[in-house]
Amino acid sequence: MGAVVRGIGIYHPETVLTNSDIEKIVETTDEWITTRTGIKQRYILPKGSKLKASDFGSYAAMAALEKAGLTPGDIDGIICANINPDKQFPATACFIQAKIGAKKAFAFDVTAACAGFVYAANMAALLIDSGQCRNILVIGSEILSPVLDWTDRNTCILFGDAAGAVVFSAGPKERGILLSQLKSDGTQSEVLYLNLSGDEGRRGMFMDGKQVFKAAVTEITDIVRSTVAKGGYAVKDLDLLVMHQANVRIIGAIADKLELPPEKVVINVDRFGNTSSASIPLALHEADGQGRLKPGMLVALAAVGGGMSWGCNLMRW
Repeated sequence: MGAVVRGIGIYHPETVLTNSDIEKIVETTDEWITTRTGIKQRYILPKGSKLKASDFGSYAAMAALEKAGLTPGDIDGIICANINPDKQFPATACFIQAKIGAKKAFAFDVTAACAGFVYAANMAALLIDSGQCRNILVIGSEILSPVLDWTDRNTCILFGDAAGAVVFSAGPKERGILLSQLKSDGTQSEVLYLNLSGDEGRRGMFMDGKQVFKAAVTEITDIVRSTVAKGGYAVKDLDLLVMHQANVRIIGAIADKLELPPEKVVINVDRFGNTSSASIPLALHEADGQGRLKPGMLVALAAVGGGMSWGCNLMRW
């Protein structure tokens, strides 16, 4: 069976943090942020809020289920990608399962940083194709603002808080996720990481921006090309490329290398910032709402994140 997208839902807090707001927190300017990242604003959890990643994920999941015309009882499995979970264990997906009342669903988390949604979508497709499941919720839920170092302008300007959920359901073999490719390089683990333990005297998000840019452009370009080719297509056959929304310059450089025109690339990082594993479902939701996703379209999802880990899902919408 094909793993077909049946519904997409999102959630983000109401609080907007603009670049002008950040100018009052750390030494930077709106022009500096916009020029280097394309980001103009991001949504963040208000200080003192008790909401957790599982709350964000639950709200997005219920919105996706409503769109799909399903109930929590129809869900066979929940896979949640995140990097700042409610607790070390149980999985955030288990908390989501309880909160939405999906009593028959198994639940587990995926930790692949910003590539988490692509990894989780591949797992969902394999479970559906095997006949083990009919409906799976794949969720990217991230609350990053509380763990950022707000004195480090290289990282605090980038990230936002949000969640996105997609219901994948069994459908015709020729539709849904056709194939995926996943890759990792653990030798680059120091390039981008989140340290919450405080060991080595360092706590928070750390990133080698130049190396991340280089890896993202090189690896995403290569894996999109190879995944599309493995499916028997050319890059020009793609109707839409939905990339992890890390940086508008990264997205632009990849689109240029792939020779894809702007109308075939989704960009919303300017309004949401980098929401890690939530960014692809957020972008899918927006593209769907704009009428940019139509039945029969060839769509690629691609992301790179800490690990370094990266991947691509090729889909027939």
